[in-house]
Amino acid sequence: MRRASMPLDQLKKSACASLNQQVFEEIEGKPKPKKSKYGNSKTEVNGIAFDSAKEANRYTKLLLLLKVGQIGLLRLQVPYELNPGGTHSLIYIADFVYVDVATSQEVVEDAKGHRTREYIKKRRLMKKVHGVTIKET
Repeated sequence: MRRASMPLDQLKKSACASLNQQVFEEIEGKPKPKKSKYGNSKTEVNGIAFDSAKEANRYTKLLLLLKVGQIGLLRLQVPYELNPGGTHSLIYIADFVYVDVATSQEVVEDAKGHRTREYIKKRRLMKKVHGVTIKET
């Protein structure tokens, strides 16, 4: 005996529809948005995409400091080689690099929400290879 198939609209309104939400999304072809591993959300400021809202907020604060003249030469996503001359390339990408006008020192800054093992390793290597202490915000 053949069963009559129920239209998709009627299935969505059925009592068990909430239990099968994933099935409806697959049928309609809507991809389920991926949740970030650390809970961050991509944010855009002045046409620049940031990996987290924390990083975007820090950027807006640094822009204000740049306007009032407390910092200078603000750069974003600056790469540093951590294994020069080695067989494997190891690069640390700083979120922000700028010059503190009061001390004339270059500051390497990272907007951190969660310190991973890889980051801790790279932070240690930055100190050893380049003599740079990363400022974490």
